[in-house]
Amino acid sequence: MRGMETGKTRIRHEVFTEIARMAYEGGDYAQRLEELPYKICPGDPDEIGPFRNNLLIERAVVGERLRLAMGLPMRKLGVHNNISDSVEETVIAEKYYEPPLINVIKFACNRCPDNIIKVTNGCQGCIEHPCIEICPKKAISKVDGHAHIDPDKCVRCGRCMDACSFSAIIRQERPCKKACGIAAIGKDELGRAAIDYKKCTSCGQCLVNCPFGAISDKSQIFQTIMAIKSGVPVYVVLAPAFVGQFGPDATPEKMTASFKRLGFTDVYEAAIGADLCVIEEAADFLEEVPSKHRFMVTSCCPSWSDMVKKMFPDMAENISVAMTPMVLTARFVKKTHPGCKVVFVGPCDAKKLEASRRTVRSDVDFVLTFEEVLGMFAAKGVDKECIPAEEAQTLSQAGSDARKFAVSGGVAQAVVNAIKSIDPTREVKIAKATGLHECRKLLMMARDGKYDGYLLEGMACPGGCVAGAGTLQPIDKSTRAVAKFADCAEYSCAYDTQYKDFLPLIEEKTV
Repeated sequence: MRGMETGKTRIRHEVFTEIARMAYEGGDYAQRLEELPYKICPGDPDEIGPFRNNLLIERAVVGERLRLAMGLPMRKLGVHNNISDSVEETVIAEKYYEPPLINVIKFACNRCPDNIIKVTNGCQGCIEHPCIEICPKKAISKVDGHAHIDPDKCVRCGRCMDACSFSAIIRQERPCKKACGIAAIGKDELGRAAIDYKKCTSCGQCLVNCPFGAISDKSQIFQTIMAIKSGVPVYVVLAPAFVGQFGPDATPEKMTASFKRLGFTDVYEAAIGADLCVIEEAADFLEEVPSKHRFMVTSCCPSWSDMVKKMFPDMAENISVAMTPMVLTARFVKKTHPGCKVVFVGPCDAKKLEASRRTVRSDVDFVLTFEEVLGMFAAKGVDKECIPAEEAQTLSQAGSDARKFAVSGGVAQAVVNAIKSIDPTREVKIAKATGLHECRKLLMMARDGKYDGYLLEGMACPGGCVAGAGTLQPIDKSTRAVAKFADCAEYSCAYDTQYKDFLPLIEEKTV
């Protein structure tokens, strides 16, 4: 539940905070890692855990989360091993994400019901019993005065659900599977969630929607802090969805000072790269559509473009050649500050794997989500409310169109505005979709010829980047905050950016 402190989010925040604190303080990392489950889940083993009924299981789950937060793989079940096994391999200032990024902690999985029709205690045992009458398989009967569904006969058509006047019949689905728009979630032989990594695009929506916290991702918190402590300048590239993510006191004007207190050198808006991305995509569209391709697919969302390549390989050439805002901004930073390191801070899990690609590795050194950075703030005791006025710094690096990349429709509209500034007579039609399920529908319609000449924008997370797996506040609230911040920009169209002259320089690979 976005914007609400639940048992699952509380544990995640504590894990990130403790890993960050351990990295900042140093010491015997192996010993500290072994002790952390007892610090996060204190109490006697005979006590009932605050989130699961078994405190020992809670500690075991936390142990796996700690390993993932260190960038380590999960331990093998049934084999004696320690939480700190191989920790020396990750106590470094540079470590790329190794797939799988999204992991199922098997013994934390609840084996949730998967697409079953169920009668609840809301059934009134009415004499009309339309559920019985409408069932095509005669799977419903009265037992002890209430409706009963024979699971062996039920085909889960849902007609009884629609017929019940009391809404007493429900469909239960596995939350992680329901959230996955590309059918990458299945189950193993024991009924536990299993991810098909050939399909998975690492959007992280299964992670967000699992109410038992059985799905978790890897992190680079520890390595980022080790890089900071090494003395190398580390710059933050901050995604447009950041507004309001760190609490009401974390205004945009306080971001630079807040990150500097964590040890970072300075902060750049990723919207700088979004402006440059718009310039590239506008030029790409004018050149390619319709002369070379029937339509063009935006390239900003890595999970969306990954889905295109995996599920619609014949459309891979329709993806814009423009680099993502993260990469363009990182290249600009490294051109401006040779020898530095760059951390992208944003809402997205898929960006972690994008940064691990061989073509991007030297540009983006680390990727952290807002949720992970919140752990760093907690570890260092950074209170944004106490940032003095003289340390406030207005972020005025990007235009309003670029800042709106964080919400659905923002990318496509920015490209349209840029094209209009070049050729006011050119009509550009756009179609958009959010959530991979809707994105699949959009591409199927495009394949059938319904979007010839269009610019297609897809975002894996429902609502856009503001709904990424690493976000912290309600989606609607974040959408409004992003729009308000965008309205404060000094200009709108990408062609007005002061950084456009850098584009030819950073299009070349930075070494």
